[in-house]
Amino acid sequence: MTVAFLNGEYLPLSEARISPMDRGFLFGDGIYEVIPTYAGKPVGLKGHLSRLASGLSAIEIDNPYDDAMWTSIVLQLATENAQHIESGNVGVYFHVSRGTDTKRYHAYPTGVTPTVFAFAFEMAAPQSNSRSSAKVYKVALEEDKRWQRCHIKSTSLLGNVMHFQSGVKAGVNETILFNEKGLITEASSCNVFMVKNGIIKTPPLNNELLPGITRHIALESFKRANLNVVEEWFSKESLLDADEVWLTSSSKEVSPVIEIDGHVIGEGAAGEVWERAIRAYHAYKFDA
Repeated sequence: MTVAFLNGEYLPLSEARISPMDRGFLFGDGIYEVIPTYAGKPVGLKGHLSRLASGLSAIEIDNPYDDAMWTSIVLQLATENAQHIESGNVGVYFHVSRGTDTKRYHAYPTGVTPTVFAFAFEMAAPQSNSRSSAKVYKVALEEDKRWQRCHIKSTSLLGNVMHFQSGVKAGVNETILFNEKGLITEASSCNVFMVKNGIIKTPPLNNELLPGITRHIALESFKRANLNVVEEWFSKESLLDADEVWLTSSSKEVSPVIEIDGHVIGEGAAGEVWERAIRAYHAYKFDA
């Protein structure tokens, strides 16, 4: 039985219910987070909770819990659901909507209590430390058609879903996006890194991309390992000419991309810089 959390109560996921008048259902009016845990140990918990609080503030929802309560929910869901997940790799999904109103009206209502929902699911195994056994990805490339507030981790994900679906239809794993200037922003569900001549690059943070927690952990771990890493914009042409391309996310960690729109990246396999990078990431991720 999968255990979930809904508005202060732990209950079977199959019994969790919200009102059809909930603004999360009607408008996608809410914020979400996904926190990975391995053998009960969360990765990037402080960063995830900080981003959750920032997102709620950005859309003017009062944070219903303090960090201690959020942490308690993560650990309890990870523990209670680990018995159903042999790998012990448990992801915890948080969804906070503005709450249930009596009518459908675009403006923020007053006097409404946020809806807090969380559930656990099996995470993918950690990325390999070895080039020979790395999980690699093929992706599509297209212009970013989403809204201009991608730095907010909103539950309104239809734009991301449509881009991801483009990749599915193309028979690949993801879709990397570029803006109207032809500069890479992010992927539909990941941040993007590239390597050229030993220099690791990732786009700087702004409203066009999500401040990924895995991205942050990766940057810090690379610096600690004395890898050459910079935050700067790069074009889609530079991406296709890269020696290596990587995706980062809570579920993918740091994963190599070997093909973009049918164009082979580098040698068409996980690269030497990636192997150093993923080892640095794994050495640091539980300390972040």
